[in-house]
Order: sequence, then structure tokens, then C-alpha cells
Amino acid sequence: MAAYFIAQISIHDPDGYQKYLEGFMPIFDRHGGRLLTISSKPVELVEGIWPEDGIVLMEFPSLAAARAWKDDPDYIKLAEIRRKTATANMVLVEGL
Repeated sequence: MAAYFIAQISIHDPDGYQKYLEGFMPIFDRHGGRLLTISSKPVELVEGIWPEDGIVLMEFPSLAAARAWKDDPDYIKLAEIRRKTATANMVLVEGL
């Protein structure tokens, strides 16, 4: 069953964040990830509170694949760049 990472993100250091992006896809692809949407522009808030500007929606073939990506030592190292250059909230959910 598919699994989804949903991330709210605000990039505060675009130049530094570019280094994160440069290393992202090879690791992401290795775990069967698929990008469904990426937006660095403000989202249209319909209801509630959405504290960050953008959204990233990622699909993986399974929870195991999503967790393997998140726990990949190469991604853990790369995520440090993201944490220094952007603010993010992320959740992992299993599809129906």
C-alpha cells in the first residue's frame, strides 16, 4: 500500500537549499519515491492554520520504502542542509 510524506516548508536560504536539492533526487529515486507536487509559492489556505509557505507531497510504494528513504544515511546527512536552510513540518501517512 502506498505511503505519503506531506511537508509544509518555508525556504529562508535559497542558495543553501539548492545544495539540498542537488543531492535529493538520487536518494529519493533509490527508494522508489515519486513527487506529486512541489510548491514554494504560498498555498491557498481553505481552513485552519498552515504555518509554512509551500508544500511538498511525496509518494512511496509502501511505508517501509518511505521509512527506508527517511532513515537512509545519505538522506540523514542531506537533511541537515534542509534543516539549516528551511523550516519544515513533515508527516508520513499510509494510503487507503
